[in-house]
Amino acid sequence: MAARQPKFERLTADMRRERLVEASINCLAVEGIQGFTVDAICREAGSSRGLIVHHFGSKDALLAAVYAEVFQSLLAGLDGIDPETATPEALVDGVLSGGFQDRKYLNVWLALWGEISVNPGMQAEHRKLNAMFREKLALSLEAMAKQRGTAIDGYGVAILLISLADGLWLQQSIDQSLLASDRAKELCLKVVNAALSGGLNL
Repeated sequence: MAARQPKFERLTADMRRERLVEASINCLAVEGIQGFTVDAICREAGSSRGLIVHHFGSKDALLAAVYAEVFQSLLAGLDGIDPETATPEALVDGVLSGGFQDRKYLNVWLALWGEISVNPGMQAEHRKLNAMFREKLALSLEAMAKQRGTAIDGYGVAILLISLADGLWLQQSIDQSLLASDRAKELCLKVVNAALSGGLNL
């Protein structure tokens, strides 16, 4: 990994935080959770060790901030989707927008997922962010179903769809030759269309 050369710059506190988060993402993308070290992050960011504690309090808090930053791509994927006019294709595109076709972000997701099971701070961050994602997805699904004259368990379908997308991402992380992105979208669309037509009894 090429280290960014330290240099004197006038940066705001927010800019320094953003730089440390981006450096952390780069470290995770290349070396996984093993690459998430203070020294590696500081080399990548061109920052001193003390800035991590100054801006985040601890390395674990920085990791939680990284997860929140990466998760925003998922939340943003559902922004702008109007259930009154949206198509199932648009909804699936939103669900799969969090880096499914980007090897860098697949590696980052894989590293973060592995840490969630053993890190209480990450578990708390995951519960909060995933609840927001499920809620947005469930509301969109229920509104789209209503437009089609059906009533569905939006929360249950949201859990099923998220679980399917997570599994597809995992397959891509392990071996991208196993599953093309078009096929992943097709599988998710089948679930959404079946739900919206009332064909899923959850």
